[in-house]
Amino acid sequence: MNNAPLIFRREGDIAHIRFNRPNSLNAIDSAMAAVFLDTCQRLAAAPDIRVVTISGEGRAFMAGGDIAQFRDDPASIPDTLIGPMHEALQILTTLQAPVVASLQGAVAGAGMSLALACDLAIAADNTRFNFAYVNLGTSCDLGASWHLPRIVGLRRALEIALLSDPIDATEALRLGLVNRVVPESSLQQETQAIAARLAGAAPTAVGTLKRLFRTSGSRDFASQLAAEQEGFAACAATPEFSAAVAAFLGKRRVPSGR
Repeated sequence: MNNAPLIFRREGDIAHIRFNRPNSLNAIDSAMAAVFLDTCQRLAAAPDIRVVTISGEGRAFMAGGDIAQFRDDPASIPDTLIGPMHEALQILTTLQAPVVASLQGAVAGAGMSLALACDLAIAADNTRFNFAYVNLGTSCDLGASWHLPRIVGLRRALEIALLSDPIDATEALRLGLVNRVVPESSLQQETQAIAARLAGAAPTAVGTLKRLFRTSGSRDFASQLAAEQEGFAACAATPEFSAAVAAFLGKRRVPSGR
């Protein structure tokens, strides 16, 4: 059995990150945070990676931060846990490769924040979200206060954060917290299928779209139009664009660009 807190593997141009503390419902401690940051740094140095999936071993995606560390060494949390996780998420959200969360069971606290930070989220029908931070007497981390209002709106985000009521998979889909819900037995297959579709798309187009959407909130309309024009020009200069246009005109299947 692999006792590492995180398992990383590649399948061609798809990278898989799997949290591996199932006995603790994959709760983050400082050791896991350090390995997660190192893994994200490796991804940033591998431009041939086209898609990243993130999942959790066992019954849960992630049940939040490690309560034992909260109890035994709370002063260490900001620097040795939150700091590395924040650095890792800055890398993931700026990668050209889209990041897909594959969720099951408990998705609570930091686990929910991490899921919100991913570009797409596929949930098993047994997934249960809980913001949970207020129940531990603390505010949030891992970008939850940035992502949640942008996904569900400010008023609903405050309700989710302040009341911390459990949210089942069906409600998460209605709120836009996830993109689709599948039977638990189909979660891995569905995640792989989505990853394969994304890996087969033109990488410059995918990366440019991700960047445009993620940075749109910091620009006015005129600046966003200029960024779109610049992005289109960059895509149009790639072989994938020429092949796609030729395929469309010839009613042929578009090459994957591999």
